[in-house]
Amino acid sequence: MLRAHAEEAAHNPLIPAPADLLWGFICFVIILALFWWKVLPAVKKLLDERAAKIEGGIERAEQAQREAAAALDKYNAQLAEARAEAGRIREQAREDGRKIIAEMREQAQAEAARVTAQAQAQIEAERQAAVTSLRAEVGTLAIDLASGVVGESLSDDRKAQALVDRFLAELESEGDKQKTRV
Repeated sequence: MLRAHAEEAAHNPLIPAPADLLWGFICFVIILALFWWKVLPAVKKLLDERAAKIEGGIERAEQAQREAAAALDKYNAQLAEARAEAGRIREQAREDGRKIIAEMREQAQAEAARVTAQAQAQIEAERQAAVTSLRAEVGTLAIDLASGVVGESLSDDRKAQALVDRFLAELESEGDKQKTRV
């Protein structure tokens, strides 16, 4: 027993037996070989695919960013063009408004001139009618008055008409003289 105890004491539990070391090394080499030929290529393939996806995603993102920048530039150009077109349309509308106002003024002035001319012609016609009517009435009143003053009837129409015309001509000439003095 003592010997077993001495052997046990000589044996260090931290150092494995040589047979265990040999079997452990063989298992390690087999696992390493399986890992090297089977697992490592699968992991490498998976990592390569993932890297390709990431690179493709970055490329797609950069492409999308370039397309978005191009679309933004195009949109800004269209917006500037639309603003310029709106400015041209507003200016054209202002110009059309000025033309319409000028045409309406011309039409209004022409209409006012026509109405004024028509009114003056009507006033002149009414004045002529009034003068003619007034001459006839004044002539009749003058003859009646003269008949009453003289005491006889002035029946000769030609003489009476000549007398009335002369009287009215004298009245008109006196009226014209007074107008020129004023």
